[in-house]
This record gives sequence, structure tokens and C-alpha cells, in this order.
Amino acid sequence: MGGLVQAPSGDFYGTNYAAGTFSDGTVFKITPNGELTTLHTFDGFDGALPNDTLVLATDGNLYGTTDTNGSHDRGTVFKLTPTGVLTTLHNFSGDPPAGMPSTDGSNPFGLIQAASGEFYGLAGGGLFEDGVVFEIDAAGHGVSLHSFDGTDGVNPVNELVQATDGNFYGITSAGGLNGVPGCPGEGGLGGGTILKITPGGVLTTLYSFAGSDGANPLGGLVQATDGNFYGTTVCGGLNNDGTVFKITSNGELTTLHSFAGSDGSLPFGTLVQATDGDFYGTTSQGGASNDGKVFKLSGGLGAFVKTLPASGRVGAGVRILGTDLTGATAVTFNGIPSAFTVLSPSEITTTVPAGAITGTVQVVTPSATLSSSMPFVVP
Repeated sequence: MGGLVQAPSGDFYGTNYAAGTFSDGTVFKITPNGELTTLHTFDGFDGALPNDTLVLATDGNLYGTTDTNGSHDRGTVFKLTPTGVLTTLHNFSGDPPAGMPSTDGSNPFGLIQAASGEFYGLAGGGLFEDGVVFEIDAAGHGVSLHSFDGTDGVNPVNELVQATDGNFYGITSAGGLNGVPGCPGEGGLGGGTILKITPGGVLTTLYSFAGSDGANPLGGLVQATDGNFYGTTVCGGLNNDGTVFKITSNGELTTLHSFAGSDGSLPFGTLVQATDGDFYGTTSQGGASNDGKVFKLSGGLGAFVKTLPASGRVGAGVRILGTDLTGATAVTFNGIPSAFTVLSPSEITTTVPAGAITGTVQVVTPSATLSSSMPFVVP
């Protein structure tokens, strides 16, 4: 169910949700030429149903979650080496005694690695059974940072995003302060929220959807090059077909577009800001055949470059993706020049130069100086 993650070697890693010998899921590697290797087959004891995109961490290992099973049948967090050696880092708690809820959460998903090196994720369960935010390190030491209680959201979904201010931002698909009906199937649980949480666990509800401005976000947030966050709601808006919105870190929300059926309906994926500065996404319904649409939305933002991977030590290979890179005359890592090769108008290959430290990657072209959307991390 998760997407693919590409390693510096060029190989891709991903998960199969319910495949393998025991139908509990697998982790696989596939080369750009299509050669597939199954690295690990889950057997239930070590978890079942891996359910999100793997994290390629700065230590070179892969980290992820399983939806169920493990020692308490509530899901796990695991570490996997590139050669397929799996370690279960955490088993989420089992059936609580005397009807008490699971305080550390259950059925986790949405794992990310923070700049500190620790991992943050979302899960169900918690003190009020409305979901939790959790933190865990590479050794498996974890803690529940926040339990949602309904007024601050119900059912946190997708992934958190760590913003340039160091805090984490995310969404809940329901709950909040406004008792709007929400989308079909969401009942009277509210229109959902946008949240900010500090690395230490202090949560602020930035916004509660009210229906007219959108309802029930399911796609994650993306922090764009202007520093603001962009996302979608499944329904709500002027026509109850969903919206695209922008929100500042202070909670000021602007509805950028209300879908009307003919241009799409029920968007639920995370937006992508392409290197041309525009946003791209999909709707699950609407359009000429009511089978969904792929859409583009311009926010008036400029072009930029993106590095793959987003971190690397001195000497590591790096791909730089962008727009109109032909004729580039310089590549720098936080001001340190690096030798490079232009492979196409959209791709440059280079290496992390000696003396580089964490900072912005820039590419000088005949028409512009393009900066990376996020700092490149040099461990």
C-alpha cells in the first residue's frame, strides 16, 4: 500500500501489503531494470500488513510499520537492513486490561525520520481511542506524545511533515470543534483538523474544518517553497466535492479551489509540488466519466530543484531534479562548489563536495539561480 523509496544506489524499496508465504506482507527491492528481490516475508510474529512507505534513514537502514500482529496483535515498528535482516523495534500494546484503552496506540502508520534522527508517526488507539502521535528512536525506545480526544481531532491519517521551523504538521480526518456532518461514511464526527505538534509533544489545533471551507482531509500536508502548507479535503467546499487549501503556520486558511464535479470530485491524495513550482494531484471521482481526474493548480510560486536523496556524506552521489537545467554553469552545496554533469533538461548528477555542511543546494542556469526546496543534510 505504500509507495517506493529510492536508495542512493538507484534501487527502489517497497512493501506488499498482504503478499508472501503467510499472506502477511513482504518487503522487496527492485532495480531500475526490473530485477526484484524479496528481502523479508512477515510471519505474523514479527508483524503483518506493512502499510506505509518505507523510510530510508540516515543510517542506511529501512524503517516502517505493520498494521497488525506482533506480540500484542496491535502492529509494530521495524528496522530492516538493505540485505533483509529485520529487527522489531516496538510492539504496540495489546488488549488493555479492564476495558482501559491502549495508551501507546495501535495499528501505526505514517512513519517519518526527523532532523534529530528519531522517528515520528501516527496510530489509532490512545487514551480516548481517537488516535495518537508517537516518537521512537532507532534502538526501539518509544513514547506516546499525544492522545487525541475528539475536540482536537479524530483519526490522524497520512504522514506528519517536519517543517522548516522544526515542528511537525499534520491532519486528522474527522473531529474538531465544528460538528459538521462530514463526508458520507464519516458520520457526525466533525470535519477534521490541521494540527501542529512540537518535538516534545505540545499539540496545537491550527484549524477545524466547518464544511463550507472543506471537510475530512485525507491527503497529507506538503510544505511548499513559500513556507506555507497545502492540502486537500475529500468533500465540503462550495459544491461538497472537496477543496484545495493553503494554511500558514499560524493557522490562517485560504480555500484555493472548490471542486465542482466536472473538474473532479473527492480528492484524497497528497499534493505534489513539482520543480516548476505548481501543484499536482488527483481526484477519485468527477470528470467526464466520473472516474477521477489529474489536476494542476498554480500558486504563483517559482521553480526550484530537488535532491535525491535528501542527505548524504561527503563523496556520496546525488541526483538533482529540476526544470530547464540545460546549460547549468554551477552547482553548490551550502556555497561549496561541486563538479556535476547535466544528463537532461530535468536532471543533474553530482557528489557531495569536501567541506560541505547541511544547507541549501543551488544550481545556476543561464536564466535563473534555482535553490533546493529543503536543506540537504550532511550527517
